[in-house]
Amino acid sequence: MGFILLHVKRMRDTSRHGYFTFCVAKYFTIRSTACHPLGFAISLDFSTNIIHLCEQTKGHYALTNQLERSATSIGANIHEANYAHGRADFIAKLQIALKECYETEYWLTLFVRSGLVSKEVIKPLYDQCGTLRCLLVASINTAKKNTEKKTDP
Repeated sequence: MGFILLHVKRMRDTSRHGYFTFCVAKYFTIRSTACHPLGFAISLDFSTNIIHLCEQTKGHYALTNQLERSATSIGANIHEANYAHGRADFIAKLQIALKECYETEYWLTLFVRSGLVSKEVIKPLYDQCGTLRCLLVASINTAKKNTEKKTDP
């Protein structure tokens, strides 16, 4: 299971939420049940960028600690999913990574709203987080669909 990300686009939302991200993905089959290596590579780059941001942010240790923990947990859970005991464990690890992705988006938004970091600095990180979210959602949906196919008689 896996996919190639073709396009990620941020569009202006007319509601009060501001922006939304959508992804167009093309699916293909991978022989192993491991998560596509692209997700791991992106999550590793994202975690590294978050660590650098937190090193530059002075004070507010509790907030930077939460951001670091949630952001680095995404990649750790993706990596751990590669060594899952079964398909259900694989899906569970990816779902945990997705929840951490949503939490990371919250902390990034809080950093901007509180004035700790400018929007211009956060935007590339927010885009990377959105890309990871799209990868995770598509991987989870594909894994669930493949599980349903195997259980059907």
